[in-house]
Amino acid sequence: MANTTSGTTTFDKTFSIDEIVEEAFERLGIQNVSGYQLKTSRRSLNIMLQEWGNRGIHYWEIDELDLDLIEGQAEYKFFRSSGDGTSAVSTPNGVYGISDVLEAQLRSNRTATTQSDSPMTKVDRSTYAGFSNKLSKGTPNQYWVQRFIDHVSISVYPTPDSSNASKDMHFYYIKRIQDAGSYTNATDMPFRFVPCMVSGLAYYLSMKYAPQLMQGMKLVYEDEFQRALQEDGSASSTYITPKAYYPGS
Repeated sequence: MANTTSGTTTFDKTFSIDEIVEEAFERLGIQNVSGYQLKTSRRSLNIMLQEWGNRGIHYWEIDELDLDLIEGQAEYKFFRSSGDGTSAVSTPNGVYGISDVLEAQLRSNRTATTQSDSPMTKVDRSTYAGFSNKLSKGTPNQYWVQRFIDHVSISVYPTPDSSNASKDMHFYYIKRIQDAGSYTNATDMPFRFVPCMVSGLAYYLSMKYAPQLMQGMKLVYEDEFQRALQEDGSASSTYITPKAYYPGS
């Protein structure tokens, strides 16, 4: 009689923080993890997840938002968590944890079949500083993103006039990876990144508990992380057209 398969694909969601810690310590030859080791490993895991924010775009953290524009308002602030902002203007649409904005469009008739988008250009500080009147009204077509410690600020130019205040700024943004939190939590990442998360935590813990294993742990971690990055994202079709060349006579 043939064996049956499990029929499930939920390991990444049932693999809790405490199990991740145990697996990382076991790779260092350490078992029966104590209370302080559990605490320090969760701290290391949070540090590592924040470091991942410096390693390019993580596509599972990309989301989109229709920001309700307000006539004459240039700046919109998004705080990193619900405890950092109190006013409705400071937390548009109730969205927290934005890291950066990738691209944006000015959208009219959001829910209708006549929906229409016009692209907005992302500018840098110098370009935005060069606008003589940053509160001038018109059709928003440019935006500037400032990334602070506790919030991200989006400034649009020109500010919406009465005919554009009913429109939305639709944009794709990068969210921060969620903290580890409780030891019984699952992690905020797809299954593809579970192997490099465990090997990465083992590498971070080797700095504290097994320095002699650091180099080997780092090699495994970086190798698995690169494979995960290569698999991340959504591939698109590629078309290659040969260039015709006719030598002169």
